[in-house]
Amino acid sequence: MTRLRNYFLTGFIVTAPLAITAYLAWSMIGWVDSWVKPYIPFRYNPDNYLPFAVPGFGLIVALIMITLIGFLTANFIGRTILATGENVLGRMPLVRSVYRGLKQILETVLSERSDTFKKVGLVEYPRKGLWALVFIATETRGEVQAKIDDDAGQTIAVFLPTTPNPTSGYLLFVPKKDVIELKMTVEEGAKLVISAGLVAPEYHARTAALAEEAKETGTQPARSKRMASSRPNK
Repeated sequence: MTRLRNYFLTGFIVTAPLAITAYLAWSMIGWVDSWVKPYIPFRYNPDNYLPFAVPGFGLIVALIMITLIGFLTANFIGRTILATGENVLGRMPLVRSVYRGLKQILETVLSERSDTFKKVGLVEYPRKGLWALVFIATETRGEVQAKIDDDAGQTIAVFLPTTPNPTSGYLLFVPKKDVIELKMTVEEGAKLVISAGLVAPEYHARTAALAEEAKETGTQPARSKRMASSRPNK
């Protein structure tokens, strides 16, 4: 019975992520199809000619249309039309706030030059002696930094995710000296948050210390030097 239980748990660990991933992907495809397919002309919709629905056709059309819009926006005429549309939206009291906010967020997140959430760190939260995992965003700028500069010095904006849903959380402005940067990637940090600490990335302290030593001194670590000096000269 112990061996059968171990086999079952092993199979569950292997199949559960695959099943959940397939379910989410299928749901996403179906959701996009339900939005796009009603707007596809009758003659171009394969569902009207085939005895079965073609899953993912709406998603393909959406990707093509988004790419085409991006291509048209990149030229002079497209930029002119876009600027005119933004001017119209800018005259609408409620719509302009939502549009500008969403646009700024997407530009920040999707920009290749952005360093948003490239590092993971630790801060003492909600009190001294308790540590929380945070995603480091950027250095604090503008009025926030100007108001707290005298008391806290340079601060950085960090995102404190909640467990097990890392998409919600808190924005904190923490003194830079109080944030401990970690070597783990953002993906590994997200896994740690989602699993409530059960899935922790591997960390080899000795290897990390040698890498840090080589980075700071610009030379080989002591162990590497001993290995190199122990090799016979040819």
